[in-house]
Amino acid sequence: MLKQIAGMLLAMTAITPAVAFEPTKPVEFVVTSGPGGGTDNFARTVQSIIAKHKLMDAPVVVTNKGGGSGAEGFVYAAGYKGDPYKLTFGTNNEYLLPSVAAVPYKPEDLTPVAALALDEFLVWVNGKSEVNDIKTFVTAAKAEPKAIQFGGSQSKDTDQILVSTIAETTGAEFRYIPFKSGGEAAVQLAGGHIDANVNNPNENRGQWQAGMVKPLCVFRPDRFPKSEPVHDGKGWSDIPTCAEAGLAIDSYRMPRTVWLPAGVDEDAVKFYRDVLKKVSETSEWADYVAKTSQTSQFLAGGDFTTYQTSDRENVVKVLKREGWLVE
Repeated sequence: MLKQIAGMLLAMTAITPAVAFEPTKPVEFVVTSGPGGGTDNFARTVQSIIAKHKLMDAPVVVTNKGGGSGAEGFVYAAGYKGDPYKLTFGTNNEYLLPSVAAVPYKPEDLTPVAALALDEFLVWVNGKSEVNDIKTFVTAAKAEPKAIQFGGSQSKDTDQILVSTIAETTGAEFRYIPFKSGGEAAVQLAGGHIDANVNNPNENRGQWQAGMVKPLCVFRPDRFPKSEPVHDGKGWSDIPTCAEAGLAIDSYRMPRTVWLPAGVDEDAVKFYRDVLKKVSETSEWADYVAKTSQTSQFLAGGDFTTYQTSDRENVVKVLKREGWLVE
């Protein structure tokens, strides 16, 4: 009889699945930017949607660690190997920063969970500029090499990499002026202190509404979806893609990404991936991407890995050409 009971218990143990991971204490959202930045807004939007829809029982604590273009946050999270309570929010800077700076972490020190959206990039000029299209802009740049001052966020980062790509593609030469953030670059452009920038829509929206800046083209494969007018009867869908306007760069985008420390169990990765997938399917998320003019695109698993590989390969070409690559 005892043998029969033991056998039944053994059989039950064999068919009973292991309890999947679910956080039982506060989860820290590590934000690799300062308060109010794009990554901060991204993380706090995810936090609010999780809370509203009760997608996770554990509370969330948001911590901003944006020093070193986000390296501070990645280094901090990488130091918690195997800890499933450190969810880090960033961009492609997670796997690009080690290529341009001697940072004390490697991309492999963090585990990819998902990307939820793609930030778009546009060429903007001052609202009073006589330039109204990208062809005229490039012609002017060629006529006076390095006379046009292109502003952007940080050095050797996403913005400057795009400016370098524009220069390489067109044969024009620009003078790049780095600022602490895209928001600061937008203010400088609106004030006429620089000639152009390559900001995302959200950071230049207010200045465009006021007529202080204007967009020339967007680096995406197709035009923005139809939207309400922003300025002078024109909305995002009225902006031509750079490729159709004569600048042969089909697409340039930055993913909004989420990471866990290396060594975390797959159950934890799956839990957060499923939560983020649910976030991306809510009306609140649709409102957020519409308001910021991002493109909602959920990438996880092999799709996310493939995107990272392709993105890094394209960027490394620029880094090598400019002599910025840290081996």
